Amino acid sequence: MAFLAVKIMANILLTGGRAPVTLDLARAFHRAGHSVFMAESLRGHLSQPSTAIMKDFVTPAPRQETEAFLSSLKWIIEENQIELLIPTCEEIFHVAKGLENLPCRVFAEPLDRLDIFHNKWKFANSARDRGLLVPETMLIENESALLDAFRRWDGLALKPIYSRFASRTLILPALREALATLSFDRAWIAQEFVQGQQFCSYSVCQQGRVVAHAVYPAKFTAGQGAAIAFQAVEHEKIFHWVQAFVNYFNVTGQIAFDFIESPDGEVYALECNPRATSGVHLLTSNPRFVESFFHSNTGCVKPALTSPRMLGTAMLVYGLPIAIKQKRLGLWLKTFLHGSDVIWDIRDPLPFFLQWQSILAYLALGMKRKISALEASTFDIEWNGE
Repeated sequence: MAFLAVKIMANILLTGGRAPVTLDLARAFHRAGHSVFMAESLRGHLSQPSTAIMKDFVTPAPRQETEAFLSSLKWIIEENQIELLIPTCEEIFHVAKGLENLPCRVFAEPLDRLDIFHNKWKFANSARDRGLLVPETMLIENESALLDAFRRWDGLALKPIYSRFASRTLILPALREALATLSFDRAWIAQEFVQGQQFCSYSVCQQGRVVAHAVYPAKFTAGQGAAIAFQAVEHEKIFHWVQAFVNYFNVTGQIAFDFIESPDGEVYALECNPRATSGVHLLTSNPRFVESFFHSNTGCVKPALTSPRMLGTAMLVYGLPIAIKQKRLGLWLKTFLHGSDVIWDIRDPLPFFLQWQSILAYLALGMKRKISALEASTFDIEWNGE
């Protein structure tokens, strides 16, 4: 891929404006002097009222209307002289289907490469084949394989090979629960359960080099998987794991991993998300972060903040009940009182005050489809290997 030269006023197109990370990216690019455009299929999405957005476009649904979505993106790029398109959520897979026909640089890998990262079975195999630590993993496509997994390990975790937010993950299930829950119309993986501390990483990569990087422990989550409070930590082993993986695949784009650090200090990668994740929030205050999307000669950009950041609403809705149940109210209070909300910005307050619009949309869709609000938030953008 040819590199885009940094200019004072580049035209940037972001997709996935419903996500807090996308809002944070838009604000960062805007502060750096770039013109930020947004394309999103959800009306009234979180980023829409932001003053960082020069123009917001409503697109067809990437998952249900892929061809129309790609045509819409092409028109937006041509009409607004877009120089760099940055997909941020799972619409990246649908963008990748039309990569060759989009008339600008797209900060994403081709679809076949993204699938290796996103598919939990392919990811575990590709990492292990490169000598990188992952938990022992089995493909589960029928009841016989499931029984074999339970015979093999004392404790395990079960996940669909395509999923997000750990919304269907079973941690240390009994065999009876697993048999009652799994439907074999889709493939699952079983992984040996590794006890330890969970960490998340997020990186920006240019031609096989990690050029921006953040690591944070997953202390509070929405459901089982989506972190809602973020505090940067240095973790050399995780950085070296990520750099080795990125170097082997010569990655250009955003990539994130979930890790478990075992009591003996080894780090095991659980899964990969080849898109923006909440580590963005720890990097946007560093003025060099935006440069990492354009070139690789700035060294590795690290978080500038030491204080925690959080999704305040999610900390109240999800974090507080869990903290009370798990007797971690003291840690929750410390995080909540000292953390800064990633959506609130006194210079750009409307996304904070109008965030209820997208929350209500997720709740309504969740009730209609009989899925959680978290699952509803990706209903029209997610990709499950189609």
